[in-house]
Amino acid sequence: MLEFTDEQESFRSVVREFAESEIRPHAEEWDREHKFPTSTVQAMGELGLFGLMFSEEWGGADAGLITQCLAIEEIGRVDQSMGITLEAAVSLGARPIAEYGTDDQKTQWLPDLVSGQRLAAFGLTEPDGGSDAGATATRAEQEKDDWVINGSKTFITNSGTDITSLITATAQTQEGISSIIIPSNTEGLIVEPPYRKMGWHASDTHGLIFQDCRVPKANILGKPGRGFAQFLSTLDDGRVAIAALAVGLIAACLEECVTYANERNAFGKPIGSYQAVAFKCADMAASLETARLATYHAAGLRDAGKPFKREAAIAKLHATEAAVNATREATQIFGGYGFIDETPVSRYYRDAKVLEIGEGTSEIQRIVISRELGLGELG
Repeated sequence: MLEFTDEQESFRSVVREFAESEIRPHAEEWDREHKFPTSTVQAMGELGLFGLMFSEEWGGADAGLITQCLAIEEIGRVDQSMGITLEAAVSLGARPIAEYGTDDQKTQWLPDLVSGQRLAAFGLTEPDGGSDAGATATRAEQEKDDWVINGSKTFITNSGTDITSLITATAQTQEGISSIIIPSNTEGLIVEPPYRKMGWHASDTHGLIFQDCRVPKANILGKPGRGFAQFLSTLDDGRVAIAALAVGLIAACLEECVTYANERNAFGKPIGSYQAVAFKCADMAASLETARLATYHAAGLRDAGKPFKREAAIAKLHATEAAVNATREATQIFGGYGFIDETPVSRYYRDAKVLEIGEGTSEIQRIVISRELGLGELG
């Protein structure tokens, strides 16, 4: 049985109240106008949502992944764009600095990231790489006391906002793949125009080009040649957090569908009284429960300091595929109204698909799970 502490339940209520009052009234407009709401993101920071995973030394709450997932679920229940902004800023942006950074790097970057007043991005994916993250073509060469970086990245969240402070990019070095901190004002860093995405319209996503970007040698993150291992560790947390984002989306679909099915009449009675609609809602409720259990089980293992790679992959795989199915069924329940933007389910439908792709596709999750089962390396 899944139980949260009184403190966690109280925190969930605070986040839900914030999401309902500060995000829901604007979510449709932000989506329609492809607007990144900087002030709202910073208000999320003032609420402490970006600091839950970090120590009090840097202004965080040291509350753990379970509490972080509660925040992501509640924000994602109202707006997936704001949910992914929070998730990426924490799991991909700030966490690598906190985990692998030197004291000087932490002092320079973490306070603003933990407070949510600034954002960081993680530059991993490349135009010709996709899921093959080991095929990094971006290169960093040492010239005296500097790194000189050349290459490109694609689909990088939080990389072009007005409050983006840095990008941590993976690059080939003499020692192998390394991670290097590139401040957002670095000469030669080109942020390409925002993508025209199917969903997540209010989140910030760009391609990046590095043209002779020169940063100090001290900007290496962790040991040279350890960038690939760092990113693998980073993604385990991120996959659980993406699962929480998917849980929020399933919950949103279920709430909308139950309300609509009780209000919408056809053939003289509410459509929810018909088995065809009622069973869709019942299946959605079952998916929500199992996805939530898998997600918080994985988060609990992580908080307890236990291995959770397999559980993270299971949670991400199950929750995201369940979310895609929930949005499809929600659109079906709403019928023609589900195909127009006056109802939120059309936005939910557009936002869902990328959950099966980002931070490791469903196919990658199946590979991870298979290997954890001892089935060897699958092609």
